[in-house]
Amino acid sequence: MKRTIHPVLYFVAILTIISLACASLAGGGNAPATEADAPAETEPLVTNTVIAPAPTQKPTNTPRPTNTPIPPAPDFFTEEFEGATDPDNWFHFTFGPGGDDDQDLQIFQEGDGLTLDLGALDLYLYYMYEPYEYDDVALTLVAENLGRNNNNVSIVCRLNYDNAEWYEFSFESGGVWFLYAYKEGYNVLDNGGSNALNQGKAINEYAMTCDGNKITMSINGKVLKTHTDNKYNLGEGLVGFNISSLNVLPIIVNVKSFEIAEP
Repeated sequence: MKRTIHPVLYFVAILTIISLACASLAGGGNAPATEADAPAETEPLVTNTVIAPAPTQKPTNTPRPTNTPIPPAPDFFTEEFEGATDPDNWFHFTFGPGGDDDQDLQIFQEGDGLTLDLGALDLYLYYMYEPYEYDDVALTLVAENLGRNNNNVSIVCRLNYDNAEWYEFSFESGGVWFLYAYKEGYNVLDNGGSNALNQGKAINEYAMTCDGNKITMSINGKVLKTHTDNKYNLGEGLVGFNISSLNVLPIIVNVKSFEIAEP
């Protein structure tokens, strides 16, 4: 009796023959791997990933990122001049009867505050706070005389650098004070004298309030006078202080603090 092959079995047989042929061509003649030959399990491979080594210490001398905002300069505050001979946001200029020769000028830290050694006769040194211009403002300077008792210590308000004009309350070391409007020279608005100044190598507190056209001056907490200026009426400007030498040396002053406040 003639036997026939079922179509399904025929198809399975054909697949078996094809599989054996492919295995032979691919070197499938080798013995299949046993369980002992199987590779150990590993973690899945992650591509396109870089793992940085853990740092062994904190980085030093790291440059400041360029996108880090710089804190804004304060407008009303007390500057104590600590830690820098050229404080941030301040600039200085010099002139006077002796010219602007400041080659012997020395500015340095000594104790608390900023020490100024003028090093020349008739030299006027102005230290100005640059970030803001003020109209109405109250200023207080605390300074100690470390040199000869023959100098001027001043407070300045409403300084217009381009127009070279400002108000200046100036105290001579002998106890005489002046209020100037500087405009094409020093113009005396008022003056007087006071025993409240500590003379010699001593600390003094100078204060000046510029409020509208009224300027009030004080020394060591004692009000000297309020002057009303109806002539110059200077507008808003920079604030700062001045140390001036006269006809003797050395002139050395330690500026301990400078306060800028609302009147």
